[in-house]
Amino acid sequence: MNISDITQVHTIGYRLHDVKVTFNHDIKVNTSEISIDAKHGEILSIPRWVADVLELEKLVDIQDTDMVVALKQALVKENVQGDFDLSTLDSDFYIKVRSYMQKLPPQDSDKVESMLNTLIRKRQGKIIRLADSSKATSDLAKKLSIEEQTLFDSIHSQSVNFKKQFLGDKK
Repeated sequence: MNISDITQVHTIGYRLHDVKVTFNHDIKVNTSEISIDAKHGEILSIPRWVADVLELEKLVDIQDTDMVVALKQALVKENVQGDFDLSTLDSDFYIKVRSYMQKLPPQDSDKVESMLNTLIRKRQGKIIRLADSSKATSDLAKKLSIEEQTLFDSIHSQSVNFKKQFLGDKK
């Protein structure tokens, strides 16, 4: 399974999780999948995919984490770490940021993308150094997003294969 497939599967999982919404109108929906009976101003938790549809129709406001703040915090934490130490990111961090960015106006999205690129470059450099030197420990795996874990495993595997070309199975 490649990184795109893994990300797609986790994105689907992310969209199935509940998110809190505030209803802007009275609404009653009954389907085989979901049942909603809410009054204006009421706050409920509903699956994110349903919330996204209702938000497009301006029926709800999603109460979500401000991913710009989370991204800024992640950058600050990453800058504090040494060259061989990573700060912890949620496993679905990049999925959340991507989802958040899709809702932003283009000029704001460009600014967030710039910050995201800075974080990615910083973490990618550390991941490459760590993956080249050792296997992932459980402590390290907890700090990586799902995309980063796939990157780490791929780099480690390629590094091991490269070294085997010259050293055989010796370590």
